[in-house]
Amino acid sequence: MSDSLIQLGKSLPSERLRKPRPDWLRIRLATPRRYHEVTRLVEGLSLNTVCQEARCPNIYECWGEHGTATIMILGDICTRRCGFCAVTSGRPRPGVEEDEPENVARAVAEMGLRHAVITSVDRDDLADGGAAHFARVIEAIHRRTPGTAVEVLTPDFRGVPEAMDIVLGAAPEVYSHNMETVPRLYATARPGSRYERSLRLLESVAEQRQKGVFSGRLKTGIMVGLGEGPEEVRETLQDIRDTGVEILTIGQYLQPTSAHLPVDRWVHPDEFSSYRDFALGLGFSHCESGPLVRSSYHAHEHVAAPR
Repeated sequence: MSDSLIQLGKSLPSERLRKPRPDWLRIRLATPRRYHEVTRLVEGLSLNTVCQEARCPNIYECWGEHGTATIMILGDICTRRCGFCAVTSGRPRPGVEEDEPENVARAVAEMGLRHAVITSVDRDDLADGGAAHFARVIEAIHRRTPGTAVEVLTPDFRGVPEAMDIVLGAAPEVYSHNMETVPRLYATARPGSRYERSLRLLESVAEQRQKGVFSGRLKTGIMVGLGEGPEEVRETLQDIRDTGVEILTIGQYLQPTSAHLPVDRWVHPDEFSSYRDFALGLGFSHCESGPLVRSSYHAHEHVAAPR
């Protein structure tokens, strides 16, 4: 397919957002051979990816140019219904796919990844929220490709500390859990989650690192453009930094379908730059902040910064 410029998503109901998307939200669509190779590999191993399920705008770059994908484990049906997320909500099939850890490890090996990002749907139907399955995936990747760093982006596990401990016991190189938005918007954006619970999860990981139980990096991400104000963003960044998180991503919310929360505004790149400067001033070792930034975009670069 030849390169062409596309604008992301569909028209939104908000009158002031009916105008064309700004230039900074335009991407170049290209599907080179590497993109098709990754597609065949993912489909051949019956894997789910957040790139596809969440309609990530960077899929063509990541799959086509870098040969990378963020693999989503524990099925493709989420037990929660977040107002911003395109992943299907409902009742998942019981249990887990026992061969998934080895299939994920094989995909990581065949893609030649030095940094693998593993995420999941929420599985509140499982006693441990899927933590043991996360651990098996991490261990399978480390066995097959010992030199690959594994980054996990986990749910909140309903605040059960034993679940987090199970994941940390498998020694991921990066532990990530996204805060997603400011506390005021949790009721509409993340009705099944709690702001304080997510903060506590991140704080608990940092505490385990201080004890020497976990030696990896700690990361989170938020979206802007959902209706929050700049001061709310700065207060949220301070809350996050106080937990001990060192790596932060900030990106523009994009409405995946007309059934999801509308975009409140297009955040200008200069505002993203100001958030990055503020975050670094708080002591974050790395902050990726921009309109098309997603939590796993350029993830291998996020951990390269010194602590």
